[in-house]
Amino acid sequence: QVQLMQSGGGLVQAGGSLRLSCVASGRAFSSYVMGWFRQAPGKERAFVAAIPGSVGSKHYTDSVKGRFTISRDNAKNTVYLQMNSLKPEDTAVYYCASRRGGSSRYSDGYDVWGQGTQVTVSS
Repeated sequence: QVQLMQSGGGLVQAGGSLRLSCVASGRAFSSYVMGWFRQAPGKERAFVAAIPGSVGSKHYTDSVKGRFTISRDNAKNTVYLQMNSLKPEDTAVYYCASRRGGSSRYSDGYDVWGQGTQVTVSS
């Protein structure tokens, strides 16, 4: 069973950048689709980005396209979310998650979750 440990996040001014990392334990990391989700106060958890295990397209929610980049290093069992040009509306707890099979924008398609990390963007 994969376990996910997140790092990164914090407080940044609008227009700034942060990078989130998510390290997976266990084997066969490259066989998992990895996703990032976020949950703002009072809102449901929402899809941010997903990346296939080895080949295929990355997917982003429209509001982060051109600002956020998802990437992975399978040799390090790590997935990243580089966040640039941050806006106050990006403030949320961010979660990484893994799933087998194809990419998905739906949180119930992911079966292992990281512990979450707070990202706060001040105006």
